[in-house]
Amino acid sequence: QRLFFPSQKPKSELVRTSLRLLTSSAYRLQSECRKALPAEPSPAPDIQLVTQQVIQCAYDIAKAAKQLVTITTKENNN
Repeated sequence: QRLFFPSQKPKSELVRTSLRLLTSSAYRLQSECRKALPAEPSPAPDIQLVTQQVIQCAYDIAKAAKQLVTITTKENNN
């Protein structure tokens, strides 16, 4: 699956940075989740490491989402 954002480029550098973090973290999360379910006969993944990476990706996604909400709320109130 691909993430789509409006085609109009955001004016705010903070918005662009948050969108980049959100997008890259989502792609990393997808990649890490695939590692948890390797195709046979691949060696078993280090589940602890994969779990840590998934948690970090989820944190980065939440952080980017919070940044976007904060930024857009401030912009809409101005």
